[in-house]
Amino acid sequence: MNFSQAVSNCFSNYATFSGRARRSELWYFILFLILLQIVAAVIDYAIGIKVFEYAVSLATFLPAIAVEVRRLHDIGRSGWWLFLSLIPLVGAIILLVWLCRRGDAATNPYGPPPI
Repeated sequence: MNFSQAVSNCFSNYATFSGRARRSELWYFILFLILLQIVAAVIDYAIGIKVFEYAVSLATFLPAIAVEVRRLHDIGRSGWWLFLSLIPLVGAIILLVWLCRRGDAATNPYGPPPI
């Protein structure tokens, strides 16, 4: 999956918390979010108020959570494990390791492997 496919797939599955997502889909979408936040920050700096950063964060919050849940499904974990990130430092490290893992090659309880 390339960059544009990943971004369009995440926005087309805006609030879909079922199914599975490849590593490339998640990481390309995170790269897109970082670049978008940088552009919004530059625009906000130019106009002097934080409008675009908040708008971008609000508009991309749900698709970001949805792709992370689908990524956890790909490794056979429930989306509820995302709450592990609420534990300072340790939770984020564990989630980072899990999100970098290769997905299950076979069908798991969350569906067949992504194409």
